[in-house]
Amino acid sequence: MSADEGTSRQPFGASPWDIDLDGRTWTVDEWYARGENLSEKFELIDGRMFWSQEERLALLAALLEQVGLTEAVRLAPRERWLAALDGATP
Repeated sequence: MSADEGTSRQPFGASPWDIDLDGRTWTVDEWYARGENLSEKFELIDGRMFWSQEERLALLAALLEQVGLTEAVRLAPRERWLAALDGATP
């Protein structure tokens, strides 16, 4: 079984996360609610963090919620973001 088997994708734009341009802090209740979606520990399996793409996306979403999209887009060149958006399915 590969590290990406069992991956399920949500419809484009559908997300339980509150990702915005600016990062934000969580309340204690949000921490517990979001913790249910996050892996309990960091693991490297076949060269990838965590067992599934679902776990990797949950961690990414949590970090984006905390850091914000404005900071996140600084991590890669503009051309790559535009290429990714062009390839996204609405």
